[in-house]
Amino acid sequence: MSFLTIQNVYHCFFTEKEASLTLANIELEMQEGEFISFLGPSGCGKTTLLSIIAGLLQPLEGRVEIEGEAVTEPSSAIGYMLQQDYLFPWKTIEENIVTGLRITGTYSRETRQYALKLLEQVGLADSVQLYPRQLSGGMRQRAALVRTLATNPKILLLDEPFSALDYQTKIKLEELVCSLLKEFHKTSILVTHDIEEAIAMSDRIFLLRAKPGHIAKVIAVPEEIRNMSPIQARQHPAFTKLFQLIWKELESLEVQKS
Repeated sequence: MSFLTIQNVYHCFFTEKEASLTLANIELEMQEGEFISFLGPSGCGKTTLLSIIAGLLQPLEGRVEIEGEAVTEPSSAIGYMLQQDYLFPWKTIEENIVTGLRITGTYSRETRQYALKLLEQVGLADSVQLYPRQLSGGMRQRAALVRTLATNPKILLLDEPFSALDYQTKIKLEELVCSLLKEFHKTSILVTHDIEEAIAMSDRIFLLRAKPGHIAKVIAVPEEIRNMSPIQARQHPAFTKLFQLIWKELESLEVQKS
């Protein structure tokens, strides 16, 4: 049985004057521990689809299941990390990273220690009593990652979490996220506009076409790239070839959209 199943998902946004079909006939399956990316032009419904998987939106039609259970609302089984860190400025980093534990009623001595261990793993052990304003953007995103992982979600949803960072910090965070997700065998979905990022982090890449958004093509990342870190992957000869292939596919989707 697949870990995540999306069956015939449609979604529509309504205004007073019109209805706009944003997603049509989305079908996919994921295995546990797999990392996939959604890549496509603006307006193709990538973030909308992620919100449906998270249980934040209910589809107009269709069904999302995790381990055979329908997703109908947000739960601690689903971790969601956004472009903005959304750390509470009045709370210390320790208080921020255990927020999810308190909300889900799973805060305990053991879960607190687990969160602090994660904080140490991402290099923020000395920042426990600091406030978000005292940290750099990259450090705040690392703290946001720990907050997301602290509740031990079954699946991690990443909505352009590195797009606001400088290139060097972004690559370092890609490395960190990949190593942690492999260590904890997390199933993950990334929404991104960055072709390099999608190739460097993913097992498979789903290309979406807009108006309405639907899956146009699925590209498997070669095993030799998947087995490398994001920095190493970018230096592999097959990386450039795959980048060019995806670039052409996305250009084709843009032409079809217009």
